[in-house]
Amino acid sequence: MKIEQIYTGCLAQGAYYVESQGEVAIIDPLREVQPYLKRAAEDNAKIKYIFETHFHADFVSGHVTLSKKTGAPIVYGPNANPAFDAIIAEDGQVFQLGDVSIKVLHTPGHTMESTTYLLRDAEGKDYAIFSGDTLFLGDVGRPDLAQKAADMTQEELAGTLYDSLRTKIMPLADDVIVYPAHGAGSACGKNMMKETVDTLGNQKKVNYALRADMTKEEFVAEVTEGLMPPPKYFPLNVKMNKEGYEDIGDVLSRGTTALDPEDFEEAANETGAIVLDVRHQNDFVAGHVPRSIFIGLNGDFAPWVGALIADTQQPLLLVCPEGKEEEAVTRLSRVGFDGTIGYLKGGFEAWKKAGKDFDTITSLSAEEVKKRMEHEKIPVFDVRKENEYRSEHVLDANNTPLDFLNDHMDEFPEDKDFYVHCAGGYRSVIAASILKSRGIHNLFDIGGGFEALKASGVEVTDYVCPTTL
Repeated sequence: MKIEQIYTGCLAQGAYYVESQGEVAIIDPLREVQPYLKRAAEDNAKIKYIFETHFHADFVSGHVTLSKKTGAPIVYGPNANPAFDAIIAEDGQVFQLGDVSIKVLHTPGHTMESTTYLLRDAEGKDYAIFSGDTLFLGDVGRPDLAQKAADMTQEELAGTLYDSLRTKIMPLADDVIVYPAHGAGSACGKNMMKETVDTLGNQKKVNYALRADMTKEEFVAEVTEGLMPPPKYFPLNVKMNKEGYEDIGDVLSRGTTALDPEDFEEAANETGAIVLDVRHQNDFVAGHVPRSIFIGLNGDFAPWVGALIADTQQPLLLVCPEGKEEEAVTRLSRVGFDGTIGYLKGGFEAWKKAGKDFDTITSLSAEEVKKRMEHEKIPVFDVRKENEYRSEHVLDANNTPLDFLNDHMDEFPEDKDFYVHCAGGYRSVIAASILKSRGIHNLFDIGGGFEALKASGVEVTDYVCPTTL
């Protein structure tokens, strides 16, 4: 028996390859399926099943394409209702894979079709669970994403999740290995650990949601506390995962069309495409196509695209580092953005050589900002997450989290200068690009972000809870 976790850091997502006696199961595959096909070929094995733990919201699974290429059936747990052919398994149903078996444990709560797959070894001993978004390391799946589809409140879903964990997962032996669908950084949970594999016994000790003496009321209160609104692209990804989607080969072929500067500009004007610049933030600051949006490949690229562009049908034109065009289109497709119609041939340098207008962002060092602060009062906008801001922030800074920048647009002054910063410089340049695309140019990006500001001696404070009389 072989188990391989195929972890994608940008999405904090784990897909799984399980092989026994020449038969393979793939669990929660990514959109691009070639790595699974290659892996099976190397093992001289055949992909027999494609297991889906639920209808994913944060990425587009590769189940449909993989099934077409291999003939392997797609397997869901109870309550699933896909628009394509699939095995809708019963709770407790067993699938044989070589000399091991995979048992279906229906574990609703995150969604009503959520299912955990229990792997048993050749001797029939419980070996591992592929828990999807039911159980993470350090956390459990958020219960607010499926409210509309399930016609239930988040509290009702949380109560259902409580029952699933206590009747299906917690009774398993402590040495059972937990393979979750996501790790730290995913928007599908609140408090996930950085580790991606653990034992169930350790999770019973460290995971707040698995406390043995926890009542259902306590569980519901703790699991639903502090949930931020989900990214707007989540429902669109669920729809694609339920109904099917275009083959990634066609998406790549269209998206990697090379356009010279004239054709690139014409395409932008005729289609209303967003020009998405995926280079390093320092390159974008130094020069970029006017009104283009920066979201660099070197950060959490796909989730930020999903959160900030939101509409998966939006046409996109790319400005990429040389040789990164296919990677960019692939990573966009993972979150359902299939509308890339081409990229700037020769990159930004070709744009400049063609004599096209370009824009820049004024970036100041933390030391320079500190000196300026000693002589003038300029508003500071901190685009980090609320919990980062609460932990520590520049004195009198405004918190306008990048995730919800559109909700804060009225707070940015249009008639006087202001500073923008994040933790290290990636998110602030994203924010600056969005603001400039909306016609707000009177901003200064702070290079190095909060960490550089703090190191330079700029006055910082932690969050002070307001008092009431």
